[in-house]
Amino acid sequence: MTLLKPPQILTQPLDPDIQADIDKFRQVLSDHERGAVSDDVFRVFRLTNGIYGQRQGGTNQMVRVKVPYGSMTPEQFDMIAFLVERYSRGWGHITTRQNLQFHYVQLDQIPDVMQHLGSVGLTTREACGDTVRNVQGCHLAGACPFENLDITPWAEAAYRHFVRNPIGQRLPRKFKINFSGCETDCGQAMFNDAGVVATTRTRDDGTVEAGFRVYIAGGLGTTPHAALALEEFTPKEELLPTIESILRVFDQTGNRDNKLRARMKWVVDTLGFNETKRRILASRKFLLASASWPGGLPTEVVLDGDQPAEIGDRSVVTQIGQGIPVSIGGPSPYDRWYQANVVRGIASRQVSAYAWASLGDITADQFRTIADIQREFGADIRLTNRQNLIIRGLDESELPRLYQRLLAIEMAEPGAELVRDVVACPGADTCNLAVTQSRGLAKAIGDALDAEGLGEIGGLRINISGCPNSCGQHHAADIGFFGAERRANGHSAPGYQMLLGGYIGQDQMYFGDKALRLPAKSAAHAAVRVVRRFNDERQASESFRSWLDRSGGAKGVAQGLKDLDIFPAYLDDPSFYVDYDETGPYVAEIGESECAT
Repeated sequence: MTLLKPPQILTQPLDPDIQADIDKFRQVLSDHERGAVSDDVFRVFRLTNGIYGQRQGGTNQMVRVKVPYGSMTPEQFDMIAFLVERYSRGWGHITTRQNLQFHYVQLDQIPDVMQHLGSVGLTTREACGDTVRNVQGCHLAGACPFENLDITPWAEAAYRHFVRNPIGQRLPRKFKINFSGCETDCGQAMFNDAGVVATTRTRDDGTVEAGFRVYIAGGLGTTPHAALALEEFTPKEELLPTIESILRVFDQTGNRDNKLRARMKWVVDTLGFNETKRRILASRKFLLASASWPGGLPTEVVLDGDQPAEIGDRSVVTQIGQGIPVSIGGPSPYDRWYQANVVRGIASRQVSAYAWASLGDITADQFRTIADIQREFGADIRLTNRQNLIIRGLDESELPRLYQRLLAIEMAEPGAELVRDVVACPGADTCNLAVTQSRGLAKAIGDALDAEGLGEIGGLRINISGCPNSCGQHHAADIGFFGAERRANGHSAPGYQMLLGGYIGQDQMYFGDKALRLPAKSAAHAAVRVVRRFNDERQASESFRSWLDRSGGAKGVAQGLKDLDIFPAYLDDPSFYVDYDETGPYVAEIGESECAT
């Protein structure tokens, strides 16, 4: 067998911190293999370095690559292409937290994979484990016609400050930070441990000051909590000290005896919001005395600036955010892609365009072509939290050529921001906790919507998780599903709980309400019925949440779906007792959690 060779990339010497991580991993892996490091200690070490065990057991590992605010270079795309082809299944996966991950890497190959990643400035450090996870940021930052600040350098500064920071290494549980540039909250700050939204305030003299509103203790999982505003306005100079103070209070007061109640949201539940706020602000007041104090404007902000993109011609500004109807039509596939996937409106007249990655998956060939596109167009490319790519800094005249390039690699579907763009976690394909094949259902829903002529409806989001833990963020979607085992006619069967009405934006967070439980094989039909009814009954520009409220809520809509919650006798239709992408009878197999999200 001919082994693939890594791309020839001219780079600077490896970052010393990344090299130190790799060297330590090699040594600890060797120590573990000879029995000097116990399994439980190695597991914690492995997770902190972004290496996650998968359902298949043995030496199969998932590698999660940390991609701060989703920003990548052509060299990095090329390297990922090589790695997924050489060490994995030939494709990688964009997560809902703007990471890249790939599966079935053998444990003894991990140090080499880390070395290759490090050669292009990528790391897996703290992509998993009880650490500060990947710092997310709005994928339109710097190119959004509505932003108050370009949060890009702020997200970069937060990433650099907290990665490998001693105060974030052995936390009670994971800690997530997220940035959005305006109240639209495309970055989804409202369900993070520390969510940051750029805003403004008017001073006494009438001048306007840009800064932030910081939210705390948001989270999804089995018990979702909406984030709470710490204070009305946080000045720029105090942002990083504020985030560090939140982290310190979490480290000091989080529940280390019960992982199920260890997140920041449970700190607020235990101490109360007022006491939690008091401790955070008290910590911030005296943080100047700490050697870790990150006050003042971060170097990244000083060097790169954080001025917002100026709005251009208001008549052509693309509306963004959850619930915004997307107008799509025209005589050609290009016209439909142009209307659905292009974002325009900033004063520089540059536009951005989505490349749709179905189910968040990208093949090695697609990665390489994306790298070529980035070089050819001189574009900035970021991963989105809806598992797509957005290509930024384009001239309008370049769009037809870009479309043809994307069409050749099957990434030109007008899918992003349309209802066919179903988001799903990896599910029982690889995850130890999942009880259903969420990816299979996602494809079934997309196919069913297209077959019914409903795939190009805008203003709707569908998200699926393979268990209640919400890695697929089902709570935040207009239509959400999470996997659950069902019992019918003496047999186990795959099933889903349907939720309706999740919404995030405009400083608000609504979690989806439970509608009804369904057999897995009926869930796609249920989604189609809800989408069709919404499409037929909604008023002009009406949001799904508004329609739901006047239609009797989730329970009212569920009344029209009850006929779908029926399992036929096993011998009459055994397919109801087999999950998507499986061939044998359904079995709910749950392994030991390794903190997958």
